[in-house]
Amino acid sequence: MEEELKCPVCGSLFREPVLLPCSHNVCLACARNITVQTPEGETPVQSRASGSSDYDYLDMDKMSLYSETDSGYGSYTPCQLKSPNGVRVFPPSAAHRHCSLTCPLCHRSVSLDERGLRGFPRNRLLEAIVARYQQNRAAAAAAAAAASSSSTAVKCQLCDRNPADAAVMCEQCDVFYCHSCQQRCHPSRGPLAKHRLVPPRNPAAGGGAAGGGGGGGTGGQQPPATARKPATCVDHEAENFSMFCCSCKAPVCVKCLEEGKHNKHDVKPLAVMWKQHKCQISQALNGVSEKAKDAKEFLVQLKNMLQQIQEGGVEFEACLVAQCDSLIEALTRQKAKLLTKVTKEKEYKLKVVRDQITHCTMKLRQTTGMMEFCLEVLKENDPSGFLQISDPLIKRVTSSQDQWVKGALEPKVGPDFDLTLNTDSLMQTILQLDFCQGNAESGTSVPVAPLLQLEKCCTRNNSATLAWRVTAPPGSPIEGYILELDDGNGGQYREVYVGKETVCTVDGLHFNSSYNARVKAYNAVGLGPYSKTVVLRTSDVAWFTFDPSSAHRDIVLTNENLTVSCNSYDDRVVLGTAAFSKGIHYWEVSVDRYDNHPDPAFGVARINTMKDMMLGKDDKAWAMYVDNNRSWFMHNNSHTNRAEGGIAKGSTVGVLLDLNKHTLTFFVNKEQHGPTAFANLEGVFVPAVSLNRNVQVTLLTGLDIPKNIKQ
Repeated sequence: MEEELKCPVCGSLFREPVLLPCSHNVCLACARNITVQTPEGETPVQSRASGSSDYDYLDMDKMSLYSETDSGYGSYTPCQLKSPNGVRVFPPSAAHRHCSLTCPLCHRSVSLDERGLRGFPRNRLLEAIVARYQQNRAAAAAAAAAASSSSTAVKCQLCDRNPADAAVMCEQCDVFYCHSCQQRCHPSRGPLAKHRLVPPRNPAAGGGAAGGGGGGGTGGQQPPATARKPATCVDHEAENFSMFCCSCKAPVCVKCLEEGKHNKHDVKPLAVMWKQHKCQISQALNGVSEKAKDAKEFLVQLKNMLQQIQEGGVEFEACLVAQCDSLIEALTRQKAKLLTKVTKEKEYKLKVVRDQITHCTMKLRQTTGMMEFCLEVLKENDPSGFLQISDPLIKRVTSSQDQWVKGALEPKVGPDFDLTLNTDSLMQTILQLDFCQGNAESGTSVPVAPLLQLEKCCTRNNSATLAWRVTAPPGSPIEGYILELDDGNGGQYREVYVGKETVCTVDGLHFNSSYNARVKAYNAVGLGPYSKTVVLRTSDVAWFTFDPSSAHRDIVLTNENLTVSCNSYDDRVVLGTAAFSKGIHYWEVSVDRYDNHPDPAFGVARINTMKDMMLGKDDKAWAMYVDNNRSWFMHNNSHTNRAEGGIAKGSTVGVLLDLNKHTLTFFVNKEQHGPTAFANLEGVFVPAVSLNRNVQVTLLTGLDIPKNIKQ
């Protein structure tokens, strides 16, 4: 909710908001800053003329991206001055001058009359909402501080057992240490020398200190942080960053674009790139967080193994001594050698486990520190500053996740000693007595091939379920199974499941494809042979519904997620539950309700397409939007191939996705509508629809492919 209560100019909560004719709000002080003067008798350019259609208004906004009106600065700014804080001001004038104001959101301009900004109404309701929100936020913070103030004495967070009282806390690491753990894990040298160690405080006090960690150690409460002033362009100090050049990896302003420095570069809105990079870091952190959790459990396992090895070694030594003493004098000389071997084996195992603990602890500490740093970076409110460090940070998080490779969280040695002593040897062979490595004499073996239960193996849509069992019990208990599938074209097998279950469902397969599946078991001895291969064929046509989990919150799904409507006057997007990467697929959408001539859009999209705008507005959707008279194809906000003929209540719109030819074609009432809409489609696509509250449609799937397609 906080974002909706912020002024689009200063980025802070609204202060004395005024209501512009376009229904947007700005602070009164911000309205003064963005007011420009125009020559007497000249009317500022309006971004929407009276009598224009909604589409003309949208097109005009797109065409005027680099116009002076849209940039928020007028052409006539005589005697411009700059105040010490960088804001442009105008010299006072006794005579009335013609002034205009451009909305920072929709770029509509309006002329000011003699009253100036006093002619705009004060938005008292919004002002009251902001005040109430600030009160609630302050009350919640006070309640949290009161609840946390009753906590007990802080303990060391690194002690294994019976943690001692914490002596210091690192403000950068946010970890409490006792004296011994601080000397061992957080020495005041090397990379940690710059960290600030402070006396331990309860979480409430610590949170307050963390908020102002570098405040000079005054001990007083720091004032609440205020919103950072938006960064300005280096070349144009009066311009804020509004776009991001993907080629130069740097934010740019409107003036930079007007000067043509980035004409042939890939330039995208700053907010879009900000959100995209934050999303990438968050997704990468999810994977690293899971690995860190596994690493903590692995450390517990290794520490338990230390004790087991110690106990096993002592027990084995005692048994060996008893056996050697029973062999009279002839075994005395050999006993020392055997004891030495056991001791070396024990020390080797202990050394391997200790080295593994040290290595894993170091990697876990690095990962934890990087996660805490990333979480702090994600709190950054300045998009330009964030984007300057986001790319290397994403690579660092990804590389950190890659270091937890398969096998990194598995012990290199076991707690058992695989040593066998043969006490039945003859006296003349005592001097040659030695340990027998392995379990060759124990009779253990790898598991036999599992038997696939064909009566339980089946496919549904693009999912396959397989079940199996073991025909004969092996000499050693089975530890798990490995299920492998090929690529659906007779290619190489790949692992799709590793675990102890004997039933597995694999999702996300290709439609109209045949997959070969096989399974094998493994135990402590090794891998067993593969089972017989079973062939599973997925559905020829796709049966799917609308996906409620990824739909916009204004979307309403009924009829078992086959019928969709919307609560908003704005267009909202809903996706299907099926994803396609090859084959030919056709589905239809039936129009159940059609009021006031809206223009719903139908087509395909990536899973991460924007959900709060018309389908096809971004570069991740390919669509046809249609009203009651005509239609257009749209991708990346580019409108093409206007065609006559529209839809009404009872009409059907068909979508043909041919990934063999990589094309997308549309149909209206069973007839092809226009030429092939899009070509060269590559990747994974999901069905998609966008609509507003004036439309209700129902999804029809599992249909035959239309014939006689026109190119």
